[in-house]
Amino acid sequence: MKNLVRTNEFTLAAAAVVGFATLAVATDFNLLTAGTMDAFLSFLAVPLVIGLAQMVVLAVGQMNLSVGVLTGFCSMATAWLMVDAALPASLAVLAALVLGALVGLVNGLLVVFTRINGFIVTLATMTILEGLRYGVHGTGTYQGYSPGLRAMGQASVLGIPVVFLLALAVAVATALFFRRTVSGRRLLASGGNPFAARLSGISNDRALVLAHTLSGLLAGVAAVIVVAAFGSVNASIGDDLLLPSFAAPIIGGVALPGGAVSLARPAPAALLVPVGDVTPARFHIQPPPVSPLISRA
Repeated sequence: MKNLVRTNEFTLAAAAVVGFATLAVATDFNLLTAGTMDAFLSFLAVPLVIGLAQMVVLAVGQMNLSVGVLTGFCSMATAWLMVDAALPASLAVLAALVLGALVGLVNGLLVVFTRINGFIVTLATMTILEGLRYGVHGTGTYQGYSPGLRAMGQASVLGIPVVFLLALAVAVATALFFRRTVSGRRLLASGGNPFAARLSGISNDRALVLAHTLSGLLAGVAAVIVVAAFGSVNASIGDDLLLPSFAAPIIGGVALPGGAVSLARPAPAALLVPVGDVTPARFHIQPPPVSPLISRA
């Protein structure tokens, strides 16, 4: 029991419980109602997937500053394909995943061929994507797209939102990739000690390209969740996702130099992200009524 208490997983789980309790108190326990809890878990799905997108790049000692803006760009592109191009939701979702992976691939290739750190490369692509994101539909809002996709975003299984279950499934798939596949273990080996990995026959360049491609793909998954759960998207989507993308994996114990990831920790760590960002409107919580005897001046 003493050994369990001293583990990082136990500490994070305890912090997550305390954070959730704090959140419940801050919302006058409205968080515990069915509708509000559903909204909270739906909101939590995006930081969880975004954290995974950042984590796969951190695994090779890189950073992806474009992950939040890429999510917004893929969201806008998906909505555009459904509304303006009249494509079915299935093709629009597939396009979002392909688009995210392609941008990630470009990031990885630029890092390899220019030998410039991913921090600088993704900072540049972030700036480019910001312009392209507004170029899709300006400052307007896309809404009224696929009723089926929006219904999926609002659906739940045993009281748990489908989008949150999707985020957990992505986390499990990412864990299996790192633990059960040769490519996943090579990524960790390349990030932990590039020189030793190269002597072992592992291509560090290939690992960099793969990590950035997977990061872009996961950003595309986050974009699909945004489109489904929010019901409307505009060009501001993604502006506030960069910090959460680092917060969840780093709080969860991912090594910044690379070579080590923890798939059991980012999930409870992601729960800590919304604690400092609580407003009644975000979780559809009605504020207490104002007494007529109190002046609103």
